[in-house]
Amino acid sequence: MDSQLRIAYITTQNREEARKIGSALVEKKLVACVNIIDGMESMYWWKGGVETDNECILIGKTTKAHVDELTNVVQELHSYEVPCVITYQISEEEGNPEYINWLHQSVKPS
Repeated sequence: MDSQLRIAYITTQNREEARKIGSALVEKKLVACVNIIDGMESMYWWKGGVETDNECILIGKTTKAHVDELTNVVQELHSYEVPCVITYQISEEEGNPEYINWLHQSVKPS
């Protein structure tokens, strides 16, 4: 069975941007919650050269049905030309069943 739950991995320019985007996602009930991890160093190819920046990680817990809308909100609020939004499937058979139920109940209905 395909799990409907997803982890959204999003990188942001800084903690302020992560809070702004995270707050919008939670308020719109597109995610059950977000985690903000500051102090990440990123190295990446951009426009023909290698860039190095400090960034912030924003992790959201959501459902498959909300991924497109979540991505649109991130793109609207993000300072990057091409923001990173990647989702991973969460196993609903493993982990704390009460938490899994809470995730389902905490996002808006599909």
